[in-house]
Amino acid sequence: MKEQYSIFKKFISLEQAKEVENLLNKNNIDTIIGDNSPPVDVTFAGSTLRNEIEVRIKQVDFKKANSIIEKESEILIENVNSDYYLFDFTNEELYDILLKSDEWGAFDYSLAQKILIERGKSIDKNLLSSLKEERIKDLRKPEGNQKLWIIAGYIFAFLGGFFGLVIGYSLMTSKKNSSERTKGFFIF
Repeated sequence: MKEQYSIFKKFISLEQAKEVENLLNKNNIDTIIGDNSPPVDVTFAGSTLRNEIEVRIKQVDFKKANSIIEKESEILIENVNSDYYLFDFTNEELYDILLKSDEWGAFDYSLAQKILIERGKSIDKNLLSSLKEERIKDLRKPEGNQKLWIIAGYIFAFLGGFFGLVIGYSLMTSKKNSSERTKGFFIF
């Protein structure tokens, strides 16, 4: 049976996806790149869709691929310039990166750990795993009750439709009929 490939990471540019693909291929992980770019320029459609290039791998390779990317980012953070934007973050903001690692890249995640350690904060495996568990709990929570917004939407739709009918009726009854309006415009 052929194994299915699942989305591992999404990127805005093909170059970023190719870098990850090359890294994973060097480590014997098969990849497929999927391009979800819209077929037309989205500026004409008024859409906010972005190009999303996906790197897909087999589900069984996810753990291995994540550890490869983490190791690569740890190597890269040794050569990062001191003017990189994360160095201006507060400790709370850096902990937020560790909490919401799914919203940040592996490089920023590793660098946030390094900066916190350099600032004298302790970061250990237990803390990181508890932050991941807390994030999973937060993501599993259902959204808040939306009933009030739904009711307000129906009320405004009804009022808007009702007021539209009133305005339309008043415009229809206040105008002269078309034969009276056009008498002076035609020369016979």
